[in-house]
Amino acid sequence: MLSFKIIKLDIFQSYFFGEVEFRSDKFKVNIQNQRRGKVLKLPFEVKSKSEKVIVRMTGPDDLFVEDYLPYKGESEWLEIDSDEITYCLADHQDGFDTIEIMLE
Repeated sequence: MLSFKIIKLDIFQSYFFGEVEFRSDKFKVNIQNQRRGKVLKLPFEVKSKSEKVIVRMTGPDDLFVEDYLPYKGESEWLEIDSDEITYCLADHQDGFDTIEIMLE
């Protein structure tokens, strides 16, 4: 499992943009609705046995949201395109502190 600590996450018109930390490295993160379909892209290459992976955002007091997203390879940022995650994040913007990616 990959675990990203959320440093900052700001809301814009229809998406969230911020910064996450993974093993002391900092990366930009973009979370938006799935207008181009569900997508997960990571800021580094990983090997996954499965085309789809679980993406979960968690926070204190058992707050979480997750979605099953197709892994689409490497990108400059951590990119998450999911209606379910975006809409939950809009309702609980300051409630999440971690993004977890569960690879097979």
